[in-house]
Amino acid sequence: MRITFVAVFSFLALAMVVCTFISMRSKKEIGKYVAFLTVSIIPPIIGNLIVVASDIRVLSVIGYYVYFLGMDVIMLSLVRFTFAYCNITVITRKYRYALYGVLAADALQYVLNPFFGQAFSVDQIMVDSMPYFRPVAYAGQTAHRIIDYGIVFIVLFIFIYKMTHSPRIYSEKYSVIVITLVITTITETFFIFSRTPIDRAMVGFGIFGLLIFYFSLYYRPLRLLDRMLANIASGMHQALFFFDTSGKCIWANEPGIAMTGISGNSFEKAERDLREMFGEIRSDKNEWHREESTGRGEDTRYYELEMHKVADERGNWVGSFLVITDNTKQKRDFARQLYNANHDPLTGLYTRSYLYEQIRRELSANPDTDYLVAFVDVRNFKIVNDIFGKKFGDYAIQCIAKLISTDISEHVKYGRLAGDAFGACLPVSELDTERIERELSEFTVKSGSIEHHILIHIGIYEIVDKDIEVSVMFDRANMALSTIKEEYRKHIAYYDDKMRAKVLWNQNISGQLQEALKQKQIMPYLQPIMNADGKIAGAEALVRWIHPEQGFMNPGAFIPVFEKNGMIVEVDKYMWRCACEILSKWHETDPDLFISVNISPKDFYFMDVAQELTKLVEEYGIPTSALRVEITETVVMSNTDDRMNDIRKLKEAGFVVEMDDFGSGYSSLNMLKDMPVDVLKIDMKFLSSAQNDERARTILQNVIHLSGDLRIASLTEGVETEEQYRMLSDMGCELFQGYHFSKPIPVAQFEEKYTH
Repeated sequence: MRITFVAVFSFLALAMVVCTFISMRSKKEIGKYVAFLTVSIIPPIIGNLIVVASDIRVLSVIGYYVYFLGMDVIMLSLVRFTFAYCNITVITRKYRYALYGVLAADALQYVLNPFFGQAFSVDQIMVDSMPYFRPVAYAGQTAHRIIDYGIVFIVLFIFIYKMTHSPRIYSEKYSVIVITLVITTITETFFIFSRTPIDRAMVGFGIFGLLIFYFSLYYRPLRLLDRMLANIASGMHQALFFFDTSGKCIWANEPGIAMTGISGNSFEKAERDLREMFGEIRSDKNEWHREESTGRGEDTRYYELEMHKVADERGNWVGSFLVITDNTKQKRDFARQLYNANHDPLTGLYTRSYLYEQIRRELSANPDTDYLVAFVDVRNFKIVNDIFGKKFGDYAIQCIAKLISTDISEHVKYGRLAGDAFGACLPVSELDTERIERELSEFTVKSGSIEHHILIHIGIYEIVDKDIEVSVMFDRANMALSTIKEEYRKHIAYYDDKMRAKVLWNQNISGQLQEALKQKQIMPYLQPIMNADGKIAGAEALVRWIHPEQGFMNPGAFIPVFEKNGMIVEVDKYMWRCACEILSKWHETDPDLFISVNISPKDFYFMDVAQELTKLVEEYGIPTSALRVEITETVVMSNTDDRMNDIRKLKEAGFVVEMDDFGSGYSSLNMLKDMPVDVLKIDMKFLSSAQNDERARTILQNVIHLSGDLRIASLTEGVETEEQYRMLSDMGCELFQGYHFSKPIPVAQFEEKYTH
């Protein structure tokens, strides 16, 4: 029997060495705790091996010391392993150190046993005809046992708690350890009280170490996992079908059964039903993925099919499983979102960006077909909203959208470009101008008691170059509308070569502006302003462009272009600087002369005009009163409060403000009462009418008197004859400008004629 236990203990010690080595190499965090536990089991086993194999008292005593001290190490490693394995974090450092202190004290009392004999001694008995020395326990040994049993009970309590409070898939790994630890503890207790010669509990400790090693590093509860995975598969919303190597369906989850109508366990019918729904279903070694749909129209359903192979632990193919996902809701939601993103919510027509995309595709798909784009504009639609309300306005827009989308082919692409603007692209052969003119002339929107004729104009651009941007095509079609802006009987206008040439000319001339300013091709001409005595009072600075190729360019050809694109701001700033430069030369010889410069409405949007002009007069050292500023009533037609503040800032800075073209607008008198101006420039058209029309003469007379009463100087422009000059003088006009005195002339010529 002793030989048998020697062999068993040797095997267990060797097994613990192997487990320790493997645990130390493990990448799992728990590995180091397992290694400490398995290596701590080796000393008690070795100690018992010495006791069992030896018939010498001294060797047996040494074996018992190794055994008992080793048990303290086991308790320490068991506690550390338990805390890590069970994820115990609530034990404070103070309690851990107290436990370690108790174990250290127990080890110390064994060290003192040879001197005091308080722990144990041995007595001799015969086992297998050989002397065997068994321990005789004293107070120290009893204390040792109490400490070890106490620690074991604490560990058992922790494992039992985790076992009873964890999901079943995890409780199994705790329960096996609990059972093994209980059996080992019972065996050890039996050995202690029965005084059996050989401590058979060491076998339990060895088995316990092996179980700890296995359950911590390698154990997987396969049966529970299989059951759990089956439950998961059954509860999935996707349909699952499992096939064997012959392609026979052997199992399907609940959604799969519902999809194919399988009854009972007749899974073999599933393949036939799936083939009827989706076509060929291959269940070989190859994995595949595809999308399918069933039904038509609103009953269409969309599915995603994925076939996966299943291999055993050796990599051999043992079957396949098919996953079918019903993506109908996602597809419909995506289609709805895509539709909403690409369609106008009010009319259901394409949005501008999506219309451009569709037109580009249409043109690319039909390179040999001639197309045109049509810009559909609702004239004065704001009035419709203001008079009849937004609800009627929205209904009118919907009616226009319906008109555009009626009786057209699939090659016509149309959409809503902006609030009251629509666009379409269609083959030239499908344009029926007579029908369109007739429908638009009769187009009336009726809602309840409200009925209103909507005026619609269409600009058409026949596409010559299909490679240009679609937005440019519509810009050209929109440009054609300017030719019928005030027409009520004509509804269609075409973009022609003249318009194209004008666009190109505008682009070309705009591109040359910076160089023209740099080379001083653009320059001021001065037109004299005379007083009532016929003497020079000042001048108006008028922009002129002496082009190196085109020569003297009419301002009416380029000023409107720059007004439209905003480049007039650069021109005006240049003219202001030129005027200040001229005035600085006159400051010494002709300090009483002034120069009037024009202020464009755009200037107020791009800069602080008063600040800019103040910087200039300070830079050139001239009085602000010498630089007069001319504004028109259109300046204050929008953002009236802001513009009035801007004009007041000019006045406060000392500039003389002139109101140009007075009498040509509809709101001049209304503006006059609020606008802080110093000079009224009376429109030349007003003057030409006054010579032959008594009523016009009376109005002119009263305007001049009105300006005098308001202490505003009057300046009449467009004076062409001596008769006009005398008439205005008699009426009390103070300043005069016109061809009677001089046309606009270069600065040098002006200075030669009018300055000292």
